[in-house]
Amino acid sequence: MSRGLRNNNPGNIRISRVRYEGEVQPSRDKYFKEFVSMAYGYRAMFVLLDSYRSRYGLCTIRQMLNRYAPPSENFTEGYVRIVSTLTGIAPDEIVNTRAARDMIPIVSAMSRVENGVPANLEDIEAGWQLFA
Repeated sequence: MSRGLRNNNPGNIRISRVRYEGEVQPSRDKYFKEFVSMAYGYRAMFVLLDSYRSRYGLCTIRQMLNRYAPPSENFTEGYVRIVSTLTGIAPDEIVNTRAARDMIPIVSAMSRVENGVPANLEDIEAGWQLFA
């Protein structure tokens, strides 16, 4: 089982000062957040990506993933390509971080990249309901 699934953190969100609803504190993982359920882990992803739009004006898959998985630590262009292919949303197309039709597929694809297995759609939809 991948670290993200083990921690109920499908986005592999790193430990930071930001606290999310449903976050386990302290996390048993020294580097990554842990959540009480997958739904709360997905909720955190929705919150984080929405904050990228509201705080930094990042509103495309390419822009968001360059911050989420920076090239200094990741093969970001590959990440962008996979998420774009899985969602059918072009890398530089504007997405609405408050629209389920955009964000559920994006977060599902990101979870697949982060964990190497398809995401459970029920968990993602539960996370969306917690976010919305």
